[in-house]
Amino acid sequence: MHAVIETGSKQYRVQVGDQISIEKLESEKGSKVTFPVLMIENGEAVHVGKPHVTGAQVTGEILDQDKGPKLIAYTYRRRKGSERKVGHRQPLTIVKITDIKN
Repeated sequence: MHAVIETGSKQYRVQVGDQISIEKLESEKGSKVTFPVLMIENGEAVHVGKPHVTGAQVTGEILDQDKGPKLIAYTYRRRKGSERKVGHRQPLTIVKITDIKN
C-alpha cells in the first residue's frame, strides 16, 4: 500500500516502514505525527483526493531532528574586488512511517 502525503509544501510517496527527511517539524523526538493524504493506492484501487482523501491518514514517528548537507552560495563580481560566500544547512526532521489507514 502506497500513499502520497503533503508536508512542508512538498509531496512524498511513502509506504509503511519508510524513513523520510522532511522540513523541520516542531515536535519532540519519539512523538507521533499525522499527515494529510493526497492519494492512496491499495492493491486494486487508487483513491485521489480533492485535494485530500477523506478518512485517509498516514501516521509517522519522529526519529531525529537533523541538518541537511551544507550548501555554499558564492557571489563574485569580476574586476570589482567584491566576493561573498555564505553557507546554509537546512534543518530537517527524520520520520519513520508507521501506519497508513484509508
